[in-house]
Amino acid sequence: MSAQRPGMPPRMPPVAAARMVEGAASALDALKTRLLPAPAIMGTVLSGGMILARCVSAAAELRVADHLAEGPRDVEELARLCDCNVDALYRFLRALAGHGIFEELDGRRFQLNRLSECLRSDVPMSLRGWAHYAGVEWYWQLWGSFVGTLRNGKTVHENLHERRFFEWYEENPEYAEVFDEAMSSFSRVANPAIVAGYDFAALETLVDVGGGQGSLLGTILHACPRLRGTLFDQPQVIEKARLAADLADPAVAERCEFVTGSFFDELPPGRDAYLFKWILHDWTDDEVRRILRNCRRAMAQGGPGGGRGRRLLVVEMLIEPGNRPSPAKLLDIAMLALTGGRERTAAEFRALFEETGFLLQGIHPTVSPYSVIEAIAV
Repeated sequence: MSAQRPGMPPRMPPVAAARMVEGAASALDALKTRLLPAPAIMGTVLSGGMILARCVSAAAELRVADHLAEGPRDVEELARLCDCNVDALYRFLRALAGHGIFEELDGRRFQLNRLSECLRSDVPMSLRGWAHYAGVEWYWQLWGSFVGTLRNGKTVHENLHERRFFEWYEENPEYAEVFDEAMSSFSRVANPAIVAGYDFAALETLVDVGGGQGSLLGTILHACPRLRGTLFDQPQVIEKARLAADLADPAVAERCEFVTGSFFDELPPGRDAYLFKWILHDWTDDEVRRILRNCRRAMAQGGPGGGRGRRLLVVEMLIEPGNRPSPAKLLDIAMLALTGGRERTAAEFRALFEETGFLLQGIHPTVSPYSVIEAIAV
C-alpha cells in the first residue's frame, strides 16, 4: 500500500467509508420514497424485486456467466450452450443487462461486466452457489407458505413437513448439497472482511465452531501464521472438510486439527477463543443459552482461572434502531421462516452473554454487513 502523500487529507478507514456509502444509498432511497407516487414504489417492490432475483438465479443455474468467461457471444450461440429458446433467452438477458447484470452489445451479443463476474463458478468471490439456491423451485415453494408462519409462529418447515430446518435437510441430501454450496459461496465473499475486522493474530488457539468446510478458518490461518486452529462440526461435515481446499493447503494444514461433535453436547476444551459465525442466529434464545453454557464449560477446562478471560467471538448482523433499509431485519425474517432463530440487537446479545458466564467486551464492525461481537468469560 502506498504511503499517504504530505498535504493530502487522511484516508477514511474502510469501515467508515462503507458506512458512509450505505448512509448515502439509504438517503437516496428515502428521497425516492418521498418523491415518487406510492403505488409506483409498491409496484416495483412487488414485481421487480421478485422477478429480478429469479432471473439472477436462473442465470446461475444456466451458467451463463461461465459461457461468457472467454468473451462476448451472440444470443444464438448462448442459446445452444444453455439449451434455451433463442427469443426467450434474449429477452431474459436484455432484462438483466438493463439492471446492470451482463452487458448487451451490438448484434444481440452479450458480455460479462463487474456484477455478472460474480456469477462465474471459477472466480474466488463467486456467488453462483448462493444465486442458484435463492431461486430453486423447492426454496420458493417454502416461502409460499410464509403466512402460516405469521399466523402460528412455526417455521415453514414445521408447517409443511413437521420437521425443523436442519432435520429436513438431513433427510433431503440433494437439497442439502445445494444449500451447503450456497453457504460456502457466500462465506468466501464475507471472510476477508471478517478477518480484517478483528485482530485474530493476537490469539494462539481458536476453535471455529460449526465451521463447515473450513473456509473462514482457512482464511484466518493464512492471515495469522502463528495461530493454531480447530475446525469443529458434525462428522459428515468434517469428512468433507478434510478434502476441501481451504484447509488442505500445506501453509495451514499442519496448524489445523479436525474435531467432530455437536455444540449442543460439548466443545473442544481449553482454547483461547471460540468463534461462532452464522451459528447463533439459527437458534432460539433457549438453545443459544445451551450452546453458550457448553462453550463456557469448555473454556473452563485445561487452563488456569476457570477459563476467565478467554474469548467468545460471534459473527452476525446486528439489528439497529430506526427505519432505514436493513439487511439484518430482512435476514431476521428468513430466520423466522426457515430456522426458528433470529437476528439480535447488541442489548440482546449482552443479556444472553451475561446469563451464560460472559461479558460483552466490544463490537467490531466490518466493511460487510457483519460485525465481530466479542465477549470474555467471567
